[in-house]
Amino acid sequence: MRKAITIFSILLFVVINGQEGNVTISDTVATQKDSLLSYSNESAEYSFTKNQDRKNDIWGHLKYDVVTMAGGFGNAFTRPLSWEKKDYVRLGATVATVGAIYLADEDISRTFIRNREHVPNVFRKFGWYFGSPQINYGITGAIYATGLLINNEKLRRTGVLMITAASATGVIQQVSKTVTGRARPGAGLGKHFFKPFGQDANFRSFPSGHTVLSVTTSYALSKQFKNPWVKGGILAVGSIVPISRVLDGAHWFSDVTLSAIMSIAIVEGIDKFMKKNGKYEEDKKYIMEQRAVGKIAWNINAGPLGLGVVGRF
Repeated sequence: MRKAITIFSILLFVVINGQEGNVTISDTVATQKDSLLSYSNESAEYSFTKNQDRKNDIWGHLKYDVVTMAGGFGNAFTRPLSWEKKDYVRLGATVATVGAIYLADEDISRTFIRNREHVPNVFRKFGWYFGSPQINYGITGAIYATGLLINNEKLRRTGVLMITAASATGVIQQVSKTVTGRARPGAGLGKHFFKPFGQDANFRSFPSGHTVLSVTTSYALSKQFKNPWVKGGILAVGSIVPISRVLDGAHWFSDVTLSAIMSIAIVEGIDKFMKKNGKYEEDKKYIMEQRAVGKIAWNINAGPLGLGVVGRF
């Protein structure tokens, strides 16, 4: 009887301790599961918040850039209202230069067309494709989209400048083509023939749309670099388009010259608009630098040993 009681007591002790052990293990596993679930929920919440913030940043930057483009586009057309004396001097120089080229247009055109066979076909094809709206806006759009998606403000600003300038020059060249109706060299009617509002493609020589887009893009892009070799390389690529258009007999040399000058002027105007209004960080930095330069007061002091120049900050 005592043995039975002893065995029963031992068994009861084992069962009770086993249950307690199971409870302890179960509690531990449950706690670990709760911790994992909590960590998983926190990670998911953090990831969602981060993605949401990124989407908000992209949307916010896009809206800001569109407003900037609209402002720059409008500035391109209102800029002449605030011209200074130096701007009118530049206009006079442009008219004189283009006028001189106009006098020699037919001779220049014949020279280019006569030597067309000696120019590699790839050169002329590149001029056609690089200056076409589809390719050009594809390049500018890709630059802007990349800057927007990777949150690179410099790329965003470059894209904004390129797209805005190309849009403004595009409108000007389309209206000018229709209003002037200048005959192309290939039409065989001479440099003096104009047919305003002519619908035929032969009467849309001035200005050169391909030149406008290629010079606008290459010049705006070159402004982002300080190295003269890089700048020169980019501008050299952009100059292929106007040369190829003259080679193909699609435009007179005066057409592409004035188109290039107009494109550069519009890029400069929009760039100054963004700097003046501090649209981006580099523009704000430019304003601070200009203010610092403007605060220097230069005085000339005369003494027994000579003259001295003193700058007061």
